[in-house]
Amino acid sequence: MKKIKFGIIGLGRFGRVHAYNLAYRIPNAELVAALANTDTSLNYAKDELGVKNIYKNLDEFLDNSEMEAVLVCSPSENHCEQIEKALKKGFHVFSEKPLGVNYEECKKVEEIVNSHKDKKFMIGFMRRYDKSYAYAKEKIDKGVIGTPYLIKATSIDPASQILDTIKYSKHSAGIFLDLGIHDIDLMHWFLNSEATEVYANGATFKYKELKENGDEETAIATYKFKNGAMGILHVGRAAPHGNHVETEIVGTEGSIKISTIPEKNLAKIYDKSGVLTECVETFPERFEEAYIKEVEYFADCIINDKVPEVKVEDGTYSTKVGFATTKSLKENKIIFIS
Repeated sequence: MKKIKFGIIGLGRFGRVHAYNLAYRIPNAELVAALANTDTSLNYAKDELGVKNIYKNLDEFLDNSEMEAVLVCSPSENHCEQIEKALKKGFHVFSEKPLGVNYEECKKVEEIVNSHKDKKFMIGFMRRYDKSYAYAKEKIDKGVIGTPYLIKATSIDPASQILDTIKYSKHSAGIFLDLGIHDIDLMHWFLNSEATEVYANGATFKYKELKENGDEETAIATYKFKNGAMGILHVGRAAPHGNHVETEIVGTEGSIKISTIPEKNLAKIYDKSGVLTECVETFPERFEEAYIKEVEYFADCIINDKVPEVKVEDGTYSTKVGFATTKSLKENKIIFIS
């Protein structure tokens, strides 16, 4: 089997998931190089993943002629610069979300991506590759629930990870761009329409450090779309029971609900306390298969010269809506999205 040789930028919480998958779990991919800013991360790549080519300098990393593709998992503010440099050096690029940290740089990268038609580019909206979400999309496209007119979405990180979340929140660009951006993308995907206005608000009750970092512990947003459809989004940082991701798509002829209980598996514990359903603890656990499938799909696009379904424009759109939502949250007013 043909294998695409990847280099990875960033070995933080997202990066290690992707790096491990590239090294051991994606049959049409091979991890040959890694870039990180700490010796601990680079030693992990070398000792645990068997990566021989490790770097701290981006230009030296991009001079590696063995690589065919680059997977960007660095902090959000670095994505656009690294995407641009990697494309100009002749690599295919897969980038984690968000595409960028402001609309202007996203539009610039969009132009750069579209000027390199010989290279594949994809943004990492992995929920599209989750079996349940892909199944829902298939049913919607077949008209099973009629015309979808409302999306109700919930995404809440686990309280067990709150210390890491607080640390990360200092440079996450806010709860909607960090956490809600997947739901923003799914609304766009399921409704096949773009948001025209948003109203958001938020609150912090327990973890005041989030507020001090310019973020919120929990927030909600309502959206109106060009085709008249609506969206409701609830995001949060500290679900006591685990990683909670839930989506309902309501249509004129029915509805689809996904993960109303974030079950760890199908087992139930029956004891003196009652019936217990254990929940998934983290997002890599909940979307374990999706993280594999999205990069496997991207590698297949390179091998078979196919255009990836998730385009750079999807990254620009979600960033634009994410910033409008954040603006609404901070200014406490309806924001119209052009």
